[in-house]
Parts: sequence; structure tokens; C-alpha cells
Amino acid sequence: MIERGRLLTGVLLLMIAVLAYSLILGKGGWLRIRSLDHEIFTQKETNTQMQGRNQALSAEVQDLKRGSDALEERARVDLGMVRQGETYYRFVEPPPKATP
Repeated sequence: MIERGRLLTGVLLLMIAVLAYSLILGKGGWLRIRSLDHEIFTQKETNTQMQGRNQALSAEVQDLKRGSDALEERARVDLGMVRQGETYYRFVEPPPKATP
């Protein structure tokens, strides 16, 4: 009778160990779910940043489509455009003096 009890206890412990393994380390286990939750959180942050960037780019595209002021400003800043009859002044700070 004692042998049967030990055998039953051993089988039950083995079943608990298998279930615990699958619960913690299995395909849909606790560790995998926690890892996926972290990935989802990271992706949501990235998506939020990209949405802001996309909205800014969309606004810039609409501005460029609507008026020539934005286009002219962009040409002045990026390409150094100067209109005919304008005088362009560039202020350059002198390099810092070396101390001996």
C-alpha cells in the first residue's frame, strides 16, 4: 500500500512539474507573454514617434503645395538662394583663441 502511495505521489509531482514547465517556459508561457508585452510597449512608443514625424512631414508637404513662401524659404535655407537685387550678408563668429 505504501508503494502505491509513493508511486501516485511521484506521478502527481511529475504531472505538476510538466504543467509548471509549460506554464512558465512553454510556447504560450509566462516568460514568452512577458517578452511579447515588452515588444508591444516598445513598438507602441516607436509608432507614436513616427506618427508625430509623419504629421510634421504631411504639414510640410501641404505647405509646399499651397504657397510659394515655404518653397522660397526652403530654397534660401537649403540652397542659399538670393533674389536679384538682394545683398547677402553672412556673419561668421571668429574661432576661439587658443590659450598657451
